[in-house]
Parts: sequence; C-alpha cells; structure tokens
Amino acid sequence: MKSIILAASEGEEPNPLIPHIPELVLGVVVFGLLLLLVKKFVVPNFEATFAERTSAIEGGLAAAETKQAEADAKLAELEQQLADARHEAARIREEAREQGATIVAEMREQAQAESARIVEAGKAQIEAERQQAVTSLRAEVGTLATGLAGRIVGESLEDEARQSRVVERFLADLESSGGVN
Repeated sequence: MKSIILAASEGEEPNPLIPHIPELVLGVVVFGLLLLLVKKFVVPNFEATFAERTSAIEGGLAAAETKQAEADAKLAELEQQLADARHEAARIREEAREQGATIVAEMREQAQAESARIVEAGKAQIEAERQQAVTSLRAEVGTLATGLAGRIVGESLEDEARQSRVVERFLADLESSGGVN
C-alpha cells in the first residue's frame, strides 16, 4: 500500500484498477446510510404489506375452511334428508301395497258375496218358477184327469173335494209308476 501512496506522491499516474481511498470510504459511508434508510423506511412498509397479505391469505383460508365445513355439514344434512325421504317413500309404497291388497281382498269378498247372492236369487227364482210350473201342471193335469175320469166313469166330477181326491190319487199313481222305471 505504501507503493500506491508513494506512486501518487511522486506524480505518477495512479493505477486505474486500484480505487482511491477517499472514494472507497465515501462509498462505504453512503452505502451504510442507504442501507440504514432502506432498513428504517422501506423494510417496515414491506413487512406491513407482507403481514397484511399473510393475514388476508390466512383469513381467506380460514373462511374457506369454515365455508367448506359448512358445505360438508349441509351436504351431510341433505344426504340424511334424502335418505329419510327414500325411507319414507319406501314406507308409503309398502303401505300402499298393503292397502291395495286389502282393497283387492275386500273387493273379492264383496264380489263373492254378490255372486252368492245372485246365485241364491237365481235358485230361488228357478224354484219359484218350478213350483209355479208344477202347480200349473197339476192344475192342468187335474183338469184333464177330471175330464177324462168323468168320461171314463160316466159321472160328473164337479164337486171340488171329489175332484181334488181324484187328482191327488192320479198324480200319486203317476209318481209311483215313474219311480219304478
């Protein structure tokens, strides 16, 4: 270093690669002041901005987590309601099937009862018509038998009691002869 000072004092040109001491000291002082100003004014603003961004991001994440938890809870609630609705629908369908089966059974019973009533009414009507036919036939056979008997016997069977006895005897004879065959 002495060679630099000696060279400068002798009037030689200084070496451009070697910096001047006063410039070097001045550069370090200015750099220190600049560093101090940046540290005092710029860094706190950056730190505040970073802190705001961090809190905003953390708040956003917390809000997103809260919203996600609410959405999950709502989804679970809706799924539960859907499951309950499915169970209710299945229960209603089962009740409808049971009611349908009951209605079909009742209708079948009513139809059978109505059918039995109609059959009985038909049988009663047939029996009444048969009795009417038998009565009509007896009266007609009685009239014919009385007329025929009167012709054969040669006496008049105008008397009601006599006529009735003759008819009854004739029908009894017919029935016994028909039963033998």
